[in-house]
Amino acid sequence: MSPAIGQPIRRIEGRAKVLGTARYAAEYPIRNLAHAVPVLSTVPRGRISAIDTAAAVASPGVLTVLTHLNAPRLPYRQPKEVPATNPKVGDPLRPLRDDVIRFDRQYVAVVVADTLEHAEAAAALVKVTYEPLTGVTSFDRALPNAQLPREGGRTGPYRRGTPDAAFAAAPVKVDQRYVVPTEHHNPMEPHATVAVWNGSQLTLYDKSQWVQNIQQHAALAFGIPYGNVRVMSPFMGGGFGSGLRAWPHIDLAAMAARVVKRPVKLSLSREAMYGTVGYRPETRMRVRLGSTPDGKLTSVMHEAWAQTSTYEEFTENTLGATRLMYDVPNLSTTYRLVPMNVSTPTYMRGPGEVTGMFALETAMDELAVALKMDPVQLRILNEPPKDLSVNLPWSLRTYVDALRDGAKRFDWARRTPEPGSMRDGGLLVGVGVAGSTYPGNRNPASARVRMDPDGTVTVQSAGTDIGPGTYTSMAQVAADAVGVDVSRVRVELGDSRLPYSNAQGGSALFASLSPAVRQAGLELARALVMAAVSDARSPLRGLNPDTLISAGDRVGVKADPTKFVTHAELLKRLRRPLEAHATSAPSGKPTHSIHSFGAHFVELTVDPDVYEIRIRRIVSSFGVGAVINPRTAHSQAVGGIIGGVGMGLLEETRSDPRRGRIMNANFSEYLIPVHADIPVFEAEYLKEFDPIIGPLGGKGVGELPIVGVAAAISNAVYHATGKRIRDLPITIDKLLAD
Repeated sequence: MSPAIGQPIRRIEGRAKVLGTARYAAEYPIRNLAHAVPVLSTVPRGRISAIDTAAAVASPGVLTVLTHLNAPRLPYRQPKEVPATNPKVGDPLRPLRDDVIRFDRQYVAVVVADTLEHAEAAAALVKVTYEPLTGVTSFDRALPNAQLPREGGRTGPYRRGTPDAAFAAAPVKVDQRYVVPTEHHNPMEPHATVAVWNGSQLTLYDKSQWVQNIQQHAALAFGIPYGNVRVMSPFMGGGFGSGLRAWPHIDLAAMAARVVKRPVKLSLSREAMYGTVGYRPETRMRVRLGSTPDGKLTSVMHEAWAQTSTYEEFTENTLGATRLMYDVPNLSTTYRLVPMNVSTPTYMRGPGEVTGMFALETAMDELAVALKMDPVQLRILNEPPKDLSVNLPWSLRTYVDALRDGAKRFDWARRTPEPGSMRDGGLLVGVGVAGSTYPGNRNPASARVRMDPDGTVTVQSAGTDIGPGTYTSMAQVAADAVGVDVSRVRVELGDSRLPYSNAQGGSALFASLSPAVRQAGLELARALVMAAVSDARSPLRGLNPDTLISAGDRVGVKADPTKFVTHAELLKRLRRPLEAHATSAPSGKPTHSIHSFGAHFVELTVDPDVYEIRIRRIVSSFGVGAVINPRTAHSQAVGGIIGGVGMGLLEETRSDPRRGRIMNANFSEYLIPVHADIPVFEAEYLKEFDPIIGPLGGKGVGELPIVGVAAAISNAVYHATGKRIRDLPITIDKLLAD
């Protein structure tokens, strides 16, 4: 039997998704189901002076209308430890708890009715009168109130050497400002929750990337034991980070279900998705680079100002990559928060790194232009010997390998350096490069692996699969550990009653969960071996267990494959399942810096008459350690790059700076890439193995591919036109105005 790990096995849950038997949060067939529709505020700051629900209450099918005046007061007990995905500073929003409006599209009421149509019709009849207050709705006006995060830690100021003095003395300098706008996740599946009470037992079918976090939140919110809450989220139609927190609509659904004493479904409309389920915060940055005439960096100073809400401090690792990406002795990073009357941002694919690397990698291209130096060679020249930010050796760093591999496959050598020097007929042709990096994260996780009497192996964990192929990769890991064909492995995920797992986010779940699955699988294989030597009817009875192996759906003698007993025979005679449970966690103090690296090469055209930009080709090379499934890994690469194209050319959440109202809260005006925008991508993974991240040598691949794409596009646009756009997205009007 050939090993399953490393093979491009098709998704084991793919058939269920295609046939529609895979259940998503809003699709569970619950009897006597009622529907909840929230009413959203229309002002960014103020108080509710009056709320008239009479017409809504009298509407057909309406069961109740909840507002701050009549909603149950939930206890909201405090957790012993703030979940890793929540802001560490501030007070989370508690829906319908008071009359205070903090941002546009805040929940001010929820209508519950027997059908969705009745609930929507009644919600439109709720009349809210506000006492408006002046809100902070413009980034420019909020900027003077920018402050250092109270959280500190990785977001606190960082300095090594004397960057100011080194920059002042540098013969070659770059000093520019860059902007990444607010962006929303816009997954295919909107957020939804179905809440079912059975006495004091609460079941939530929720779109979540961390079901046990939702379990903990709901238990604390309603003042019931953790064990009384079950959260189910086996499938997700895209999350991108939006499902990492427990958002207020979950509380609304469970609250409404308790009030009307029947199950309640609350599915957010596309407009409501722009209210309280997070987004990538607008971030403005200043980057200063100093170098010698031959391209050695002498100083890097990177500052960022990031949007947050007035009631919580959301922070992300925007400047972390800058501290470690290049060999520079003098470096400083400063991260500040800009409180505004907006809902709290959250993690969005490539959080932090994708923002900071846009500025850093664009600035590196500008430095290459100032030096008249090849931008690939500039990056290679400044390769660091270790992670200078933490003074640790790399577990594995293949950034230079990725640059060289990508440059060769892209045929970077054909590039002529002068802007506007490459043409195809009447079109300007531009090529650009940018680097990519993301931390190799690992968290505690547990798994159970069981073999039933029919020989089926079942893997169980509360971890979720939001699309990267976790079902399949865990089946592959278990198959090889137990010694069975992958077709005999079932995987159960996304149920809070299963063994503990941290979030599916930050490219951490594979590195976190796979060691536990592997260890449980090996222990199950050992149990099969012990059964073989103790079974009275086994031909292996009495043999030394160390001479046996579980492989190929059988237990056999390592030195003599003809002597064996099948798993099915053993389990049939045992008449009971065999199972093993294992927990995995990273070791204590880190001994190495663990990161993934990559490089993107972009070719695009610009029509000089109308400045229309078209991507022709993107060649990417990634180093992520061992690749468990090339098929699903390629899917992650392509998906991330598409997100980077959207970031570079299309995506931007637009708000009216006077009223704080999001103006494009829909799919028709919030632009995302479509098929016509996307060519065939050439993404490859380097053949490597990282022994430090875990026994399987592989790191997560979800975040890395989006990081750096926008910078590579920006650099290619400059190469085509000679116009440098530092404010994303790069649009026709900006090229015309530059």
